Amino acid sequence: MPSPTQRALARVPERYRPFLVKHRKAVKFLLVGGTCFVLTMAVNYGLKLTLLEHKPVLALTIATVIATVVSYVLNRQWSFRAAGRKQEAALFFLVSALAVGVNDLPLAFSRYVLDLRRPYVGHVTQEVADFVSGMIVGTLLAMVFRFWAMNRFVFTRLSARVSPDRRRPERVGPGG
Repeated sequence: MPSPTQRALARVPERYRPFLVKHRKAVKFLLVGGTCFVLTMAVNYGLKLTLLEHKPVLALTIATVIATVVSYVLNRQWSFRAAGRKQEAALFFLVSALAVGVNDLPLAFSRYVLDLRRPYVGHVTQEVADFVSGMIVGTLLAMVFRFWAMNRFVFTRLSARVSPDRRRPERVGPGG
C-alpha cells in the first residue's frame, strides 16, 4: 500500500516528480513550515489584537514558540524521519531559540529603529510594516536558518523506519 507521500506524488505531473523526489526533505520541510506559518500568523494576530496589543514583538515570539513545538513533532516524524538521540530535542530547541531571535529581529528593527509604529505612522502603515518585517522577512530568514541548522546539527540520522533503499528516488506511477 503506497504511503500518503507516494499517493500525493502520483498526482503530480510526471516531469516534476524527479525534482520533488530528489528534494523531498526540503519539500516536506517547506510543507511543515507552511503549516506552522499559518499557525504562527493565527496565534500572533490573536494575541496582538487582544492581550498583547502594545507588545507586538512578544506576541510574535509567543506565536513562534507555539509553532516551533508543532514543527518539532512534524519535522522529526515526517520531514527528517530522524532516529531518536538524547540530545536531539535539546539541539532542536536551541536552534529554534536562535531562529526565534532571527525571526524577531526584522520586526524589532522595523518598530523600534525605523519607528514604523504609531504615532509616527498611521495604523495601516504600522500593520503592513509589522506583517512584512515580522511575518514575511523574519519568517524567511528564520526558515533558511532552521533548514540549514536542523539538517546539519539536529536531524542527522535516519530512523530505522527508513531503509537505505528508501533514500534513493522512487518511481511513482505506472510501472513504478
